[in-house]
Amino acid sequence: MARGTLRIYLGSAPGVGKTYAMLSEAHRRVERGTDCVVAFVEHHGRPRTEVMLHGLEVVPRRRLEYRGSAFTEMDLDAVLARRPAVALVDELPHTNIPGSRNAKRWQDVEELLAAGIDVVSTANIQHLESLGDVVESITGVRQKETLPDEVVRRADQIELVDMSPQALRRRMAHGNIYQPDKVDAALSKYFRPGNLTALRELALLWTADRVDEYLTEYRAEHRVKKIWGSRERIVVGLTGGPEGSTLLRRAARLAEKGAGGEVLAVYISRSDGLSSASPKELAVQRTLVEDLGGTFHHVVGDDIPAALLDFARGVNATQIVLGVSRRKTWQYVFGPGVGATAARDSGPDLDVHLVTHDAVGTGRGLPVARSFRLGRARRLGGWLIGVGGPMLLTWLLTVWAPGVGLANDMLLYLSLTVAAALLGGARPALVSAAFGSLLLNWYFTPPIGKLTISDPENIVALAIFIGVAASVASVVDLAARRTHQAARLRAESEILSFLAGSVLRGETSLEALLERVRETFAMESVALLERASDVEPWTCAGRVGTALALDRPEDADVDMPVGDHMALALSGRVLPAEDRRVLAAFAAQAAVVLDRQRLQGEAKEARALAEGNRIRTALLAAVSHDLRTPLAGIKAAVTSLRSVDVEWSEEDEAEFLAGIEDGADRLEHLVGNLLDMSRLQTGTVSPLIREIDLDEVVPMALGGVPEDSVDLDIPENLPMVTVDKGLLERAVANVVENAVKYSPDDSRVLVSASAIGDHVELRVVDRGPGVPDTAKDRIFEPFQRYGDAPRGAGVGLGLAVARGFTESMNGTLTAEDTPGGGLTMALTLRAAPGDPRSREGEHPAVTTP
Repeated sequence: MARGTLRIYLGSAPGVGKTYAMLSEAHRRVERGTDCVVAFVEHHGRPRTEVMLHGLEVVPRRRLEYRGSAFTEMDLDAVLARRPAVALVDELPHTNIPGSRNAKRWQDVEELLAAGIDVVSTANIQHLESLGDVVESITGVRQKETLPDEVVRRADQIELVDMSPQALRRRMAHGNIYQPDKVDAALSKYFRPGNLTALRELALLWTADRVDEYLTEYRAEHRVKKIWGSRERIVVGLTGGPEGSTLLRRAARLAEKGAGGEVLAVYISRSDGLSSASPKELAVQRTLVEDLGGTFHHVVGDDIPAALLDFARGVNATQIVLGVSRRKTWQYVFGPGVGATAARDSGPDLDVHLVTHDAVGTGRGLPVARSFRLGRARRLGGWLIGVGGPMLLTWLLTVWAPGVGLANDMLLYLSLTVAAALLGGARPALVSAAFGSLLLNWYFTPPIGKLTISDPENIVALAIFIGVAASVASVVDLAARRTHQAARLRAESEILSFLAGSVLRGETSLEALLERVRETFAMESVALLERASDVEPWTCAGRVGTALALDRPEDADVDMPVGDHMALALSGRVLPAEDRRVLAAFAAQAAVVLDRQRLQGEAKEARALAEGNRIRTALLAAVSHDLRTPLAGIKAAVTSLRSVDVEWSEEDEAEFLAGIEDGADRLEHLVGNLLDMSRLQTGTVSPLIREIDLDEVVPMALGGVPEDSVDLDIPENLPMVTVDKGLLERAVANVVENAVKYSPDDSRVLVSASAIGDHVELRVVDRGPGVPDTAKDRIFEPFQRYGDAPRGAGVGLGLAVARGFTESMNGTLTAEDTPGGGLTMALTLRAAPGDPRSREGEHPAVTTP
């Protein structure tokens, strides 16, 4: 069965018209004959949205009871049984009521998609999990219901529903979004123009990134090499010189001029090395580009301008930023330089910026090393000088400078041989030496015009010339080979040093390491394959790149075995033999990274198992002692009452019944805490956040303690708080009972509240023995009790449950020292948004005695 497709209408803010757009699409599909039903749509009382439901089939909702209230949710089983072609599911990030099959609505949608049903849904940008902190910093509101980014990224279609802040505020003012009594508060808080503009920018940038991913996939599938300047992507060429920081800052300023600009710094080390590259400078520049929001890339290429342009086109860059050459004027005789060559070959779709800096013309330090693996142009030049040079020199000496002497003639021919060796290597130099000796013999050694030599001294001179020329050619070629080997080893050591350091520090994931392999060797894709045995099929442990998936090492252009049952497979081109040494190091590091990731996962599971074992052990101890103690008291009282041998007075019977009731209350409290802790451990606590007053909750939480043991100070003008009433009551009750338990008999616990900024703080102050700083965090762990409780009993769950419930409502519970001795529990809750009483400074904090 084919998986269904998911289309998401992504809104920049509440009220922009996501649901309306979804229903309009549904009407269009129904008119085309598509079987489309409304699985769940929430119109929030908006008349225009409600009208759009007319004419669409609606699947009845499922009713659920939770804490005495009735709620409705999407009936997933009914939709699956109906099996429409398209289902409309509104509010994808919604949290389902406890008792539903799945905790989140997007998980319901996953089941619909797996059943082959196409789904059209909605979400707002502020609900994306990765943007939670950003949205909170902008709006001051932490989103309770979030949605994993990957769920939206996997959608087959994403359509942004956008509206200008001014238009959205007008819709709000006209009553098209909220009820009239909520409009003023919304416009002055969440729907401020600045908030809406920032949310709109987030939505546009996030959608642009997703579109860019689609574009990259399309270009890879269709092998599009031409640059499409859909967004500003700036590549900065680094050499490891002092100008790198200037180039990066200039590129960052260029990127800021266009929305969504991106900076990619690339350092290209060719096989003959960059003698002026400073590892320290590169490390500083790598940190700088990451601080500027860009990325750093390390690529190996023999032809630096070509490698730079290939990298830029591969990432669909629109601009390249390079520094003006540091070479001195005379050094330009060796060529135009990287900047001029890149600008010449970039083409009309790629701009090249040459940026001036303080190091222009100061020199590049040591001369650039030469390679024995010469390009075609170098070899051609060497043959031209080795063969054409002697011919031209012969013509000049015979026509324009006759009679300079045989010794000078030999030195001139020897200089051509050395030049041929420097430029083209040993072969053109040896040919130049042989050809030059023949020309010297024919034109300048008596008898002229013959290959015979009359003077024995000339024979010795020619022999010495041939020997010196051959020796010079060999020495120059050998020096070039040794220089190449040293430079290549240097480049390899830089790569391996950086690789080993990042892996040992744990900074590199498997995908990042494979991406570095792909960039370093200019491959299309890289995959790490493994299998359990020689007869088992290969499986992919990690893959990067855009080429077709590799299922076997034999299908790759290059494969590097790692042990007996693992291999690194690369596709794109065949690597030379000398590159396999570095590739082997990469492969070994990939195996290490994979093993470390798996060990980290196993360690995490082991820690979870150990924690579970510790909790089970503590629970058994609690059951064997703390739970059995009240049971023993209840059993003894019931046995005494049922005894026929003794006649009990009414006072005795009342005492026995009171003991039974007290034991039952203790059991209820202990079992309640155990169940609450279980809910917290399994993550099934789903608070129903409402706006309430503290004076409605705190007095009810004091029912389990003696009346004369607590002093209550809750101002009537405190702002309301956004909490779950039941969870807050349980949390306060546990904290107060713990304070009463440890307080002296002649001391009362103080429960006070005050407003501080946009929060309300509830403080429970006791005068007990207190807790040292080293144990303040430990007392909030399950099954932990500091010291022996002077009265009462428990399993050490009260404070753990209280903190868990408080944090589930986005609050905090901390322990502090009470001035003069004792312990103070500070419970901080978020004030209700829009409450005018929540301004800072209006309600000073209560000072405890």
